[in-house]
Amino acid sequence: MIILGLDPGSARTGYGIIEKRRGSQLECIAYGCITTPQSKSNPARLLYLEKELMAVLKRYRPDVAAVESLFFFKNLKTAMPVSEARGVILLTLERRKIPIYECSPLQVKMAITGYGRAEKKQVQLMVKKILSLPEIPKPDDAADGLGMAIACSLAQRPA
Repeated sequence: MIILGLDPGSARTGYGIIEKRRGSQLECIAYGCITTPQSKSNPARLLYLEKELMAVLKRYRPDVAAVESLFFFKNLKTAMPVSEARGVILLTLERRKIPIYECSPLQVKMAITGYGRAEKKQVQLMVKKILSLPEIPKPDDAADGLGMAIACSLAQRPA
């Protein structure tokens, strides 16, 4: 089973693609970020996000996708663009009929470290260990995308 994990953002959306094999063995297939052009308008950035996400979906053909849910925000100015990007992501996945799993950051931390208040560095180290990677994935958004995919691999309930 190919699992796509997504960490939504208006400027940068992290993604991670893993394969879940028999015996719950996980293998990292790819990871990276979709970075939207800062010089573009917000609608143009959202269109760019959709186009680039479609390219990822066509290339890796995931069976399911995990998308980080937005339960709280510190700054309304950043929460709105992230919510808009999340909407584009959900719409794009739904159009492709890819089952969507949603996890909060707390749920991802629990799934990966066993502790919902784990520090970002602890989560990154566990992502590296679980996927047998030579180093912590960079940038952080890509590592978060892989974390979403790992958490999804442990979940069995669609959103």
